[in-house]
Amino acid sequence: MALVRQSGAGDYFEQWGNGAKAQAKALGIDLTVYDAQADNAKQATDLSAAINSGAEAIIVDHGFPATIQPEIDKAVKKGIKVVVYDVETKNPEVVSTKQDDASMANAVLDVMTKELGKKAEVGYVNVAGYAALDKRDTVWRKRVTENGWKQSFKVGKVTDSTATDNVPLVSAALTQHSGVAGIFAPYDELAKGTVLAVQNKKLAGKVKVFGADVSNADIQVITAKNSPWAATAGTDPSAVGAAVVRTTALELAGRLKTKSVEFPAVAITRDFLVSKKIQNLNQLRAALPALNLSKVSTADWIPNVAH
Repeated sequence: MALVRQSGAGDYFEQWGNGAKAQAKALGIDLTVYDAQADNAKQATDLSAAINSGAEAIIVDHGFPATIQPEIDKAVKKGIKVVVYDVETKNPEVVSTKQDDASMANAVLDVMTKELGKKAEVGYVNVAGYAALDKRDTVWRKRVTENGWKQSFKVGKVTDSTATDNVPLVSAALTQHSGVAGIFAPYDELAKGTVLAVQNKKLAGKVKVFGADVSNADIQVITAKNSPWAATAGTDPSAVGAAVVRTTALELAGRLKTKSVEFPAVAITRDFLVSKKIQNLNQLRAALPALNLSKVSTADWIPNVAH
C-alpha cells in the first residue's frame, strides 16, 4: 500500500501519518509513504511512482484535483484501489474519506457567534483550492451574512512552514484593522500563526481566535496562559489516519459497502480544556468520547489501533 501526501508538515498531519502507519503495521501492511511537502507537481510525480511501484492500493492525502486527477485515473485503470482523504474526485471507482468539514466549521462558528454576537468586526485567515478549506469557507461566508459581521481582511497561505509564514501576513492585517474582535482561521497551522500574530501585536486580551483541527501542540497553544485561541473543532488526527487505512484494507478485501466515509467533528473550547485540566489528546479522548473512531471502518479481522 502507498500513502501519497500533499504535505505531512505540522503536528496534525504528523499525528495523522503516525495513526496511518500504526494501523498499517497492525494489519501487516507494507506501507510506503510519499510526502510532496506542499509541492503539487511533486505530488503528481509521487503518485506516478506509487502506481509504478506495484502498490495494490493507494491512499491520496489531500492535493489539488487538477494536478493529481490524471494520475488517480491511471491508477484506477490499472486496477489499483484508490482511497482519497479530503480530495475532490469525479472518478466513481475512488473511495472518498473526509472529515465532515461543514459540521466542523459550524461547530466552531457556533462558539464564535456566541462569543462575538451580531455585527462584529472580524478577520479571516484561509486559503482557496483545498477541498476541506473550501467547504469550511462556504460555511464561513454564510455565517458572516447571517450575523451581519464586517470582514475587515482575508489573508493566508499554505507552505511547508504554514504557521510561521502566516505570522507576518496576519500581523500586517492587524496593523491596519486593530478593531477586529475575532479571527476565524479554519486550519490549525493557520490558527497557530494567527495566535502568534495577535500576541505579537499585544492584542490577546482584545482579539479572539477561532480555529479548526486539534492536536497535542494545538492543545498546548489553546491552554497557554492568556491564549487568544478561544475555540476549535476537530477530529482525533491519529484516529482518522488509522481509520483511512482500515477503510483501504476493507476496500482491498472487497468488504467496503460504500464509496464515501465521513468522520464527524466536535467543538472544543478553551474554557473546557482549562476547566478539565486537559493537556494532551489522550486526556481529551477520555473527556470527549465522541472523538473515538474505533467503530468506523472495522471488522473482526482488523486489529484496531484507535484510542
